[in-house]
Amino acid sequence: MHKKELIEAVAQKTGKSQKEVKETLEAILETITETVKKGDKVTLTGFGTFSVQQTKARTGRNPQTGKSIQIKAKKRPKFKAGADLSKSVN
Repeated sequence: MHKKELIEAVAQKTGKSQKEVKETLEAILETITETVKKGDKVTLTGFGTFSVQQTKARTGRNPQTGKSIQIKAKKRPKFKAGADLSKSVN
């Protein structure tokens, strides 16, 4: 499902216009992004938690040449599914 399809589905379920749903969804995603960017967590109980994970610097290998390369440490976004979401998938 793509963003447009999500907006259409939510609009049908809520009876709101697609424009209203799109604005709301974009505000939610923007808020989650800003919060995670600051290093804080966003927890939606039952759905999951958005956070930042710090990866360590490490040595990798170039698959074309086989030479060792250094991979820098970096921050990555992380999502951990909540119990309700996990149960519904299994």
